Amino acid sequence: MNINRNIRNLFFFVYFLPLLMVATSCREDELVVPTEYDIIPETPSESTGIRGFYLVNEGNMGSNKCTLDYFDYFTGLYARNFYAERNPAVIKELGDVGNDIGIYGSKMYVVVNCSHKVEVLDARSGVRLGQIDIPNCRYVRFHRGKAYVSAYVGPVLIDPNAPKGAVYEVDTASIQVTRKVIVGYQPEEMEVVDDYMYVANSGGYRAPGYDNTVSVIQMTDFKQIRQIEVGINLHRLKKDGYKQLWVSSRGDHMGRPSRLYVLDSKNPYNRMEVTDTIPVACSNMAIRGDSLYYYATEWNSFTASNTISYGIINVRTHEIVSTNFITDGTDRNIIIPYGIAVHPETGDIFVTDAKNYVSSGTLYCFGPDGRKKWSVRTGDIPAHIAFLPR
Repeated sequence: MNINRNIRNLFFFVYFLPLLMVATSCREDELVVPTEYDIIPETPSESTGIRGFYLVNEGNMGSNKCTLDYFDYFTGLYARNFYAERNPAVIKELGDVGNDIGIYGSKMYVVVNCSHKVEVLDARSGVRLGQIDIPNCRYVRFHRGKAYVSAYVGPVLIDPNAPKGAVYEVDTASIQVTRKVIVGYQPEEMEVVDDYMYVANSGGYRAPGYDNTVSVIQMTDFKQIRQIEVGINLHRLKKDGYKQLWVSSRGDHMGRPSRLYVLDSKNPYNRMEVTDTIPVACSNMAIRGDSLYYYATEWNSFTASNTISYGIINVRTHEIVSTNFITDGTDRNIIIPYGIAVHPETGDIFVTDAKNYVSSGTLYCFGPDGRKKWSVRTGDIPAHIAFLPR
């Protein structure tokens, strides 16, 4: 153990200290907050195909405090505020409200909602390569050499007359927008199945006149060809290994509760349709194999309180197989679950806690048995995780 720690310390001084020296010398008018490091005592085997993962901390809206953390399985080092030190010349750093992150090839894409941009970084070093200007952007997905970004398009404002949103196509080689298609109101997550993209439309800015559709985009022509009626105020949309789509509705926080819907194309018309409704609230989910892990932080406007729940659903049978994937009682320490991810190889489950939304959060790592393995302090409002392949 002491030998491993000495190796990690040596790695820190050789690899990270020069970056700190550069960071403190590049800006004369603004101090760059140096990266903080924690050593995670228990890490998975280095034989997996995952080198580490990035975590985007949203930061409270209007505070310009979106930050990027990185955990490296090889060194066991957790780095907080990783972006600022790697990019000391970038004014305002990542920006206002980080809403998503994705890695495709050698590049990493960070969607910064209220700064109306997608930051493009080198996935290995975290060094900035450029940015894509997209108004009120939300989520990013990838397909055949392109990145696709959903966007509310209109200003960040509750407005019953808010315009329809769009999906932007970005060439990942040139980092330029190549096409755009109009979809429903305030689109959120999306997935591609058999050369069709499915987009969850929320209509969140138009409350109580929420949207209730999933847009279907034909990828060849990049045109919306139809909309599927699902449920109000849609948000999350994930595909499983059976080409089914799992779509969450946030409800209206009053009389209509959050629900989870299943769409598949196993019908005579070979078109995606709603085939099942799972009677659970769902704020976010992650799928690995036949297991869908979800949590819900369901706000009730009448009681002015949250109802928090966790569970596992078998995506093949649609059965609820567990009503809490955290088995050691640690869930009692989590105030506001805000993000979830599952390691694609080890099955470790990651849950973030946003706490009070204005101070540091916590990242929890649970084993497949639901018992806590470790936790670490993060930036403000930890939310979105992307795993980095070796």
